[in-house]
Amino acid sequence: MDKIPIIKMGDFLLVSIQVDMHDRLAMALQDDLTIRVAKERSKGVLIDISSLDVVDSFIGRMLDNIAAMTRALGTETVVVGMQPAVAITIVELGLSLENIYTALNVDKGMALLEARMQASVDANDD
Repeated sequence: MDKIPIIKMGDFLLVSIQVDMHDRLAMALQDDLTIRVAKERSKGVLIDISSLDVVDSFIGRMLDNIAAMTRALGTETVVVGMQPAVAITIVELGLSLENIYTALNVDKGMALLEARMQASVDANDD
């Protein structure tokens, strides 16, 4: 079975999806990522979907589920590199992706994760 690599970068985990997602691969990513978040005690997850031309309703829900699960573990999730056609499809399917932050690219996504992490630290200091 294919696996999508999960790379640790400091306090964050980076997932770059470079293959066409199918349902089993999405489920495996969900399981692998939640296990890694808990094991590594990651502060953030960045998922790069710039190589995906198509996202169906199942894959869209899986991305939202991943973000909800990682949030339950105290981790923020940012999805970057969404193609315009993918954004249009997500809206047309009625998916809100309410658990996911988005950014245009990896640099902006990392900056967003850093800002979210700092805001969390500042809130805990109050």
